[in-house]
Amino acid sequence: MSSAWRNVKARARHWFHNRLKRTDTLTLTQRNVYILPTRPGWMLAFTLMLLLVASINYQLNLGYLLTFLLAGSALVGMHVCHNNLRGLTLHLHPPEPVHAHQAVVLEVRLASERRRVRHGIGLGVIPDVGAPALAWADVPAQGSAELQVAWQPPARGLHALPALTAQTLFPLGTFRVWTVWRPAASALVYPTPEEQPPPLPPGEPQSGGAGSARVQATGEYDGVRAYRRGDPMKAVVWKKAAQAFAGGRDDLVSRDALSSQRQELWLDLNQCGGAGLEGRVSRLTAWVLMADRLELDYGLRLPGREIAPDQGPVHRNQCLEALALC
Repeated sequence: MSSAWRNVKARARHWFHNRLKRTDTLTLTQRNVYILPTRPGWMLAFTLMLLLVASINYQLNLGYLLTFLLAGSALVGMHVCHNNLRGLTLHLHPPEPVHAHQAVVLEVRLASERRRVRHGIGLGVIPDVGAPALAWADVPAQGSAELQVAWQPPARGLHALPALTAQTLFPLGTFRVWTVWRPAASALVYPTPEEQPPPLPPGEPQSGGAGSARVQATGEYDGVRAYRRGDPMKAVVWKKAAQAFAGGRDDLVSRDALSSQRQELWLDLNQCGGAGLEGRVSRLTAWVLMADRLELDYGLRLPGREIAPDQGPVHRNQCLEALALC
């Protein structure tokens, strides 16, 4: 019976969420803010009923006074609680891409134009089962506050963000005022890089090239030469320089630019090895990060898509996005 009830609740919530328009900026009004008593609120209502019945039966004037005083306080608290959330503006910053098995950080700015502080505003992701884990903040008068909540995506790829909720129990905790928000932004999840990937594959000769140079396990090409005045610092093979300094020598070597021009590093999904599609994608992800860290020009070959060799953060993110969506 409990399982059937959970299924009914899940379907009803799914139907309700699909009726909401997706937006990255939401202003809370009477149309999208809801209010219900909490468990303490229902207990207070039950207590007030007992006090009223007892006061009527025994003609207790002080009982009437206490009953209506508490009821009036609860009624005022209901209006204060509703106004504490109504009029608030929520704005979501687009989330940064993450790798699979990492949490997506959703950063939300809460802005208020009122001249009074809004106390006890909670924000969280609506889970499939159970209550949401909320982050809390006070929004200053005519100011804003930042809140961050975490969401665990199911797998690599491009995912729509889950529904969020903002709520408050201020001031008495007898009423809960909340809203449901469906952001329009998406979260890009890169594949998980392989923990111990093999060395980078050998470079391929360019058309018209005289030969090919191999890439060693360290990610350095075989072709190196003695350092010449004017060589850029990024061309110096610092690992070999460290070994020379440790041996008491001051020899410096640079990557051979002519050798680099005769070969290209291609990362090919069909030739990278690995177990299954996910294993090959994970290996290519590790190779992309390794080549980017070593400042090498590299290209990516996927079924139906080819990214020309290049380097830099933009090229790296383009390759990782292609791997996430393949």
